[in-house]
Amino acid sequence: MLVIRPLQENDLDDLYTMAQSAGKGLTTLPADRELLERKISHARETFNQRCAPEAGLYLFALEDIQRKKTVGISGIQARVGLDEVFYNYRLSVAVNASKELGVHVRTPTLHLSNDMTDTSEICSLLLSDEYKGGGNGLLLSRCRFMYLDEFRKHFSDKVFAEMRGVSDAQGRSPLWDALGSKFFDMEFSEADVLSGLGNKSFIAELMPKYPIYLPMLPDSARAVISRVHGNTAPALRMLQEEGFNFNGLVDIFDGGPVVEAFVHNIRTVRESVNRHAMVIRKPVNLDVPAAERAMISNRSFRDFRVTTVPISCIGPDTVGLAPEVADALQVESGDPVRLTPLKDSATLTRHTYGSPVSGGASKWQS
Repeated sequence: MLVIRPLQENDLDDLYTMAQSAGKGLTTLPADRELLERKISHARETFNQRCAPEAGLYLFALEDIQRKKTVGISGIQARVGLDEVFYNYRLSVAVNASKELGVHVRTPTLHLSNDMTDTSEICSLLLSDEYKGGGNGLLLSRCRFMYLDEFRKHFSDKVFAEMRGVSDAQGRSPLWDALGSKFFDMEFSEADVLSGLGNKSFIAELMPKYPIYLPMLPDSARAVISRVHGNTAPALRMLQEEGFNFNGLVDIFDGGPVVEAFVHNIRTVRESVNRHAMVIRKPVNLDVPAAERAMISNRSFRDFRVTTVPISCIGPDTVGLAPEVADALQVESGDPVRLTPLKDSATLTRHTYGSPVSGGASKWQS
């Protein structure tokens, strides 16, 4: 059984192993043991409410209970840009015209931007290769939306994600080679690691403050702006299915797109429902296809837990839970839980089980 829970200190070894295998370009989870240890400590302070709400870092582990192994991680940064300035490039157009000469020229540009300041970011998504498929990536990513909606006062109304941009097997970025390297005397991989370590002030000191005219960049650089790395394409599709859209901002290093959504419009939020747990003693077949499963979470801020159950277990008022599932969620009969379909509800047989908890117009069925 796989269960989402808050990241713990004893997850460090597994997390470090995953970060090493992720390769270059995963800025928020570099293979730096000391940094990862600090991130875990920050997350523990956050869940225990020992830091300011706006400074919170919520990191969730995906644990294989049978193997007692952490096989994935995902996170939420409560607010960005409050202690260190948060930078993106905004894609824009500069228009120059002369009525006398009959000339009207539109030139695509990049403008340095701080538009995402004070906005919540979903980040740090990483899943072990041997656990990819079977809906595990969906569980790891979408559990964050259940938490965002459950504890909205800790987050902004709008959330965003910076997607990993294009780079080659050696970690070289065409955009960095054409632009960033002209202002930073370092390789892309080094700048990316420094950014992940939190050393971002050098960006403000060295990046040009004036617009970058894209026609002045080589074709190889222009071609990757707002495109994602091949390994990141599934994560982008997942977010798009949730209602995230490209907002015109890109990463200043590799040109990866920034996508955003309002929390109340996210599919997982719109289609979630409340039920009460009912622990049952009869056998339950938990090994069903992803399209026949629902995500289920407890309602705890500090000990948040999420796993999946068969849709068939859900009734109009309760959801039947096998004892091992109830134990994994840390709930008992009568406790409130939240459910949402793991995959698009359009693929499910339709029997209405009530209105979504977040006030959305849609209903989800099984």
